[in-house]
Amino acid sequence: MPEYLTTRELADLLRIGERKAYDLASSGEVPCVRAMGKLLFPKVEVVAWLNASRSGPQVAEPPLPPIVAGSHDPLLDWALRESGSGLATYYDGSFDGLNRLSDRTAQATVLHIHEADGFNVTSVKGALGEAPVILYEIAQRQRGLLLAPETEGIQQFADLKGRRVVLRQDSAASQRLFDAQLALNDLSRDDLDTLPVCARTEEELALALRDGKAEVGFGIGALAKFYGLGFQPTHTERLDLAIWRRAFFETPMLTLIDFLHAPRFLQRAEELGGYDVSGLGQIHHNGASG
Repeated sequence: MPEYLTTRELADLLRIGERKAYDLASSGEVPCVRAMGKLLFPKVEVVAWLNASRSGPQVAEPPLPPIVAGSHDPLLDWALRESGSGLATYYDGSFDGLNRLSDRTAQATVLHIHEADGFNVTSVKGALGEAPVILYEIAQRQRGLLLAPETEGIQQFADLKGRRVVLRQDSAASQRLFDAQLALNDLSRDDLDTLPVCARTEEELALALRDGKAEVGFGIGALAKFYGLGFQPTHTERLDLAIWRRAFFETPMLTLIDFLHAPRFLQRAEELGGYDVSGLGQIHHNGASG
């Protein structure tokens, strides 16, 4: 759903008639704003209002599966394997990961969603309100135009017209940011020569470029040196791990967190390059309820 709901969208969410939704707004029962003669309902506040209205006995929640979903990152993926945490992974983009976190089919998800005033926080609140979820910083990393070997004439998004490009899946935050950058340069996917199959991870994108299947992709700088690619940095983004609070204090996640602060992890980040781990462990959101 969008950040602000219309009266019809609110009615659909609450499974009530549109007239009843107007009555709730008129009586001040539901959070709303009036702009240009139109009623709008901030989704984050509506979700929080619903959570605050909960009654009845507290029912024990089912166990969360030991799965980390969301965006693929080579540094964090390496840490998940090397830490011996026992956590499995399912990478299909930040927005897919948010859905899985909300559905409780994952106990954590990797996010790097660019927002107007930062990263990830608004998206987590929009999907989960003030549910007991922790947003834990992993690193800041560079993103930009990754170039296949010997590719010339590409320095910025405006240079992509007619070039052979490997895309990411629509549920990837990087693809949504890429589409937005195309629009800012009066371009769309139709102006590109795109591969018929998208790259579902950062490494798949880098491999497609290394093997000459495409000239350029929107990827992370950490993979440029490893795969012998050119790199034109365009953005810095924050990589966070959104974790259900109760999973944060269980053995698998604690094992991973301990490893993230070990010298081996810091050394690996330096070897890959393109990462700034000075903010590792900073909490950017801590849901109040639960």
